[in-house]
Parts: sequence; C-alpha cells; structure tokens
Amino acid sequence: MAGFMLEIVTPDRKFFEEEVDMVIVRGVEGDLGILKGHTPLVTPLDIGKIRIKQEGKIRTAAIAGGYIEVGKEKTTIISDAAEWPEEIDVGRAEEAKHRAEERLKRRDNIDVARAEIALRKAVNRINIAEDKE
Repeated sequence: MAGFMLEIVTPDRKFFEEEVDMVIVRGVEGDLGILKGHTPLVTPLDIGKIRIKQEGKIRTAAIAGGYIEVGKEKTTIISDAAEWPEEIDVGRAEEAKHRAEERLKRRDNIDVARAEIALRKAVNRINIAEDKE
C-alpha cells in the first residue's frame, strides 16, 4: 500500500522526511491518527510522542508540541523539538525535571505555566527514552 510523505521540521533541522503508512500524534484534544487520504486539516499538537508506521514497523519519537498540517499528498509537522529515543540525554532530562519540580514547590516569583511545561517536556523525554507508554 502506497503511503504519504511525512515531513517533521524543527528550528534546528529537518528531523524526518520519508514516505510513511501512518502517523499518530497527540493533538491538544487527544490522539490523532493520519492515514493516506485523511481530510486536510491544521491543528496544534501537545507535548507527547509521535509514532511513525513504515513497512509494518513503528518508530517513536518525543515531540515538544507544535502544529500538524495534513494536505492531500503530504503531512507536515512543525515543532520546537523532536528527538529519537537514542538522541535523548536522560541525565539532562532528569535534571530538567528536578529543576521544574523545585520551581513548582517554591512558587516564588516564577512563571508557573512555564515550569509546568518544562516538567511535562522533561517527563515526556524520559518516558520516550525509557520506552514507556
């Protein structure tokens, strides 16, 4: 079965550009599965994982939110960050998680929403690196 072109772009690099059979992302309103022929749409993405199905195999990556645009022939994801599990520095993610938790405990002169986002990103990266669902 012929698939569709998936492109994932971050400010640092073109993370992925290949033909895929399916992609599953976490939208702000829940998970969204995209197959060839999906209705065109543009929607924001939440912090979470992206699952890419190619030739019967699924690859998972961490994604730091962004947007997805589904077109007739191509789907594009634009995100602040995307990482394969083997690219994630778990020690650095654990440190970021700890810093965010400490900021949230103190709550003195901090941007709570920013600290919560940092915590969610760190936990997501750790879970993807450790292959947790």
